[in-house]
Amino acid sequence: MSLRSRKTIGKLVLVILLGALVGTLLGELLGLVLPDGVVKQFFTEAWMLSLGPGELNAILFSITFGFKLKINIVGVLGIGIAVYILRWY
Repeated sequence: MSLRSRKTIGKLVLVILLGALVGTLLGELLGLVLPDGVVKQFFTEAWMLSLGPGELNAILFSITFGFKLKINIVGVLGIGIAVYILRWY
């Protein structure tokens, strides 16, 4: 794998994470504005991906690892928009 392809993959992962972050945040803010109902539920219902907790227990110290990803439909749209914008750069 060349250095250029590693930079491209890294940039893609960063753009996907930023798109998901901004989109999910906008979805949560949208949920505060919308009245209760089907539309609010559609935009704010989130899917959760969770890994962990895993623990590394050494004699001197202990480290606990965990990962949770929460994304809603606006987060998915944010990923799509971010990847589309990435095509220009």
